[in-house]
This record gives sequence, C-alpha cells and structure tokens, in this order.
Amino acid sequence: MSSLLSYLPQHEGFLPKWLLFLAVVSTLNTSRALISPTYTALLYNNSPFNALQSRTFGTWTFISAVVRAYAAFHINEPHMYDLAMWTFGTAFAHFVSEWLIFGSAKPKGRFLNPLCVASGTLAWMATQRGFYLG
Repeated sequence: MSSLLSYLPQHEGFLPKWLLFLAVVSTLNTSRALISPTYTALLYNNSPFNALQSRTFGTWTFISAVVRAYAAFHINEPHMYDLAMWTFGTAFAHFVSEWLIFGSAKPKGRFLNPLCVASGTLAWMATQRGFYLG
C-alpha cells in the first residue's frame, strides 16, 4: 500500500491530490468524448452536437488534464499553479457562457458537475495560493 501512495503528490494538503484526481477523471472523460459524441452532448440541452465537436471537447479536456496532473506534482511552482488555475477559469467561463450567453445549457443534471468543480476548485486555489507558493 505504501508503494502505491508513493505515486501520489507528496506535497502537504489535499489540493495536489484533488488536482491529480481531476486529471484522472478528465482523462476518462476524454476517452468517452472521443468514443461517443452522445456522451458529451448530454452536457448541453437543445443544441446540435456532432462528432467533431465531441472530439474537440475531448482534446480540450485532455490538455486540461495534462496541465492539472503536472501541477499536482509541481504545485509549488508559480507558473504551474497559475496554469492549473487558468484551466479551471477557462472551464468556468465556458460553462457559464454556454448557460447564460448562448443558452445551450441549463443548470441541471450533468451540466452542474463541471460547473461546480470548475468554480469550487478555482475558489479553492485562489484561497490557497499563499500556502503553496509562499
């Protein structure tokens, strides 16, 4: 068991482990987006969704996963911390704009998950910046 724990980020606090967890989940979501456009379309209501959009969404999700995984292990580096925050800020802006500006999503069901994760993690990282970056 201790050998498995050695693969986790060794920094204090839960934020690095949370970032790694989200990177793994995002990687799984990427595979689903690449395999099935209907999986990604479930996030959006009353909106046509095609395979190209699903693959683009999957690629964007995977890039975010890579940045978050790297930040989990290098959370004390300001550039990595900022890049990870930007992934959540971008996700938050995307989901809010799809809801409030473009009307392609409604605040219910599966749509709430990424919205809550993006906003919650962004707020968490903003409040913990001094702890991890000194």
